[in-house]
Amino acid sequence: MERVVETASGKLRGAERDGIFVFRGVPYARPPLGERRFRAPQPPEPWPGERDATRSGAAAPQNPLVTAVFPDLGVGRQQEDCLTLNVWTPDTGGPPRPVLVWIHGGAFVIGSGAQPIYDGGELARRGNVVVVTLNYRLGALGFLHLAEHDGACFGAASNAGLLDQIIALRWVRENAVAFGGDPEQITVFGESAGGMSVGTLLGTPEARGLFRRAVAQSGACQAIHTRESAAHVADALLQELALGQNEAAKLREVPVAALLAAQARVLARLGPRANLLTFQPVVDGRTLPRHPLEAVADGAAPEVALLAGTTRDEWRLFGLLDSKARGLDEAGLVARVERRVPGADARRLLALYREERAAGDRSDPASLLFALETDRVFRIPALRLAEAQLAQGAPTWVYRFDWEVAALGGVLGACHAVELPFVFGTLGLKGIGPLLGDGPEARRLAGRTMDAWLAFAHTGEPGHEALPAWPRYDLERRATLLFGPECRCADDPGGALRRAWDAIR
Repeated sequence: MERVVETASGKLRGAERDGIFVFRGVPYARPPLGERRFRAPQPPEPWPGERDATRSGAAAPQNPLVTAVFPDLGVGRQQEDCLTLNVWTPDTGGPPRPVLVWIHGGAFVIGSGAQPIYDGGELARRGNVVVVTLNYRLGALGFLHLAEHDGACFGAASNAGLLDQIIALRWVRENAVAFGGDPEQITVFGESAGGMSVGTLLGTPEARGLFRRAVAQSGACQAIHTRESAAHVADALLQELALGQNEAAKLREVPVAALLAAQARVLARLGPRANLLTFQPVVDGRTLPRHPLEAVADGAAPEVALLAGTTRDEWRLFGLLDSKARGLDEAGLVARVERRVPGADARRLLALYREERAAGDRSDPASLLFALETDRVFRIPALRLAEAQLAQGAPTWVYRFDWEVAALGGVLGACHAVELPFVFGTLGLKGIGPLLGDGPEARRLAGRTMDAWLAFAHTGEPGHEALPAWPRYDLERRATLLFGPECRCADDPGGALRRAWDAIR
């Protein structure tokens, strides 16, 4: 069965699948080609007649994923004309439904909103909501800061990928009714770089008023360049392309393949020394006038309810790719930590982590490093975002996802991205079940997780009858819902470690 809807840009013809209407490859901005490369996105050109919306749009250009721990993550075809989104809705009429807008992760260099693990059909069906997933520009095409090189040529544009997300949210707000959605009930949610995008959007002036609720999964406001550090990345890319500092305008003429190859060399060259990510949003004085966490703490979005959290063992996924880390001795551990944390603090932290893990947790050097990096890169930034939003009186909740990966002998634990198929109800994807376990316990947890996210989208509160009582986050209890085989609420889990990090700002 087909369904035609009329948007502000023209008519779209989608298709029904298992009782859900799906519209794919919908352009929310003009193709960022030619003169528009590296520049802020522009609204889409209207189209005549009915546009076929039965096929996903191309993914943003990107280099291959280094590993495929999670299967079914292929992004398919790629091209610069990538600014499209996908919509799942139970019906295009009836009472307006909440809208959930997903921002995919991938370190700002990989991923697509059309990846099978992000299929929005089950969420839409289970929760009577509209689900939207979007693509945005990645890597150099999305996050290269060129204002210091030839700002006039590029309109002083930076943060192109972030601006893509903003114009997509505007498009959703303007067109939600056509898909049976409520433009006043928009929840933005994302994981990893997507979660970092959510946290950044909370502190971005142009995004204010575009969403009512926010879910930041394994990402907050921590991935932010200064103008100086972003200009350093741009310098490195120009050097890799044999372009002079005054030849940035020639970047428009560089073939995508050559740009991606140079980007890969920049990542290899700067990545090991970067604090977190090489390509990421930048405090440019325009889109981001200041660090977004500072903006949130000063009341940038007090009207937005926030759900924030992480997985218990985030860094174990990245540790799997780091053969040197797995063979660390004590001296190597100290050296690694001191590169991230000042010397005396590094040793105090390590002693505290060893003490905290003495009662049963692994305490070999690699495990200590993974636990510390989980907190440094993910958990502590999430809690600081929650604290900043809480200070504005915004309803705030915190969770931790504890489900462990069943495969690979349990070495991954509850690693980065483990919650994704539980959030989307996509445990049945090929390869996911054997990896995570697809028995009654996993299915039950998927239902509880989806229902929490759906309750939040409907009411602004994630609690529901299948979960234990889940109070709002506050600075006294710091109530945290632990999602696992048996969900439970804990007060300030890892509190001693949190307090230690609070002393290191």
